[in-house]
Amino acid sequence: RLMQNLGIQGVWRGKNKQTTRSRDDQKRAPDLVKRNFTADHPDQLWVADFTYIRTNSGWVYTAFIIDVFSRAIVGWKVSTRMNTDMVLDALEQALHDRGMPKSVIHHSDRGVQYLSIRYTNRLEAANLRASVGTTGDSYDNALAETVNGLYKTEVIEYLKADWQGLVDVQLATLNWVDWFNKKRVHSALAYVSPFEFEAMYYDKMSPLGQLA
Repeated sequence: RLMQNLGIQGVWRGKNKQTTRSRDDQKRAPDLVKRNFTADHPDQLWVADFTYIRTNSGWVYTAFIIDVFSRAIVGWKVSTRMNTDMVLDALEQALHDRGMPKSVIHHSDRGVQYLSIRYTNRLEAANLRASVGTTGDSYDNALAETVNGLYKTEVIEYLKADWQGLVDVQLATLNWVDWFNKKRVHSALAYVSPFEFEAMYYDKMSPLGQLA
């Protein structure tokens, strides 16, 4: 039901490789989202997560940052290492491409990558508000989990069964993110793409749009 409310059809996934290792030995940010994945404007709430891909060269990991208002993928990174550098690179892309927005709520699970000192310091330096859900409960980060599922279904499982390695996955992910943001429609967005939904918002907020 929650995924239906998010406006993205849920996808069935088999038994997963565990990617999240939680940290319970440190003070962490509160859960500011509490499963309410809604936003009134772009760059109000971002959700972050990563998933895994088996290749002939070993495991590859893909991290995403998603804008909740439009469902746009605003940052991503493919890496052979499930570490802080991977998620930091996705964050840096999001910050750069979105024009360094302030006071964005950044929501993630309690994975060690997102709770690392380097990552939390970067959030603070960028004036982002950290929010942390509960490890092991996918509903606490349901939108990010759903996008991961779409990625696995529409790219990893659909395109081929034999991924060679990092570069292979990087190219496919680059093409998919571009298509996802510009072409993929969502029921929660009145059946338009994420970028089109954002354009509609900014048109409405412009002086001419407010006079219409």
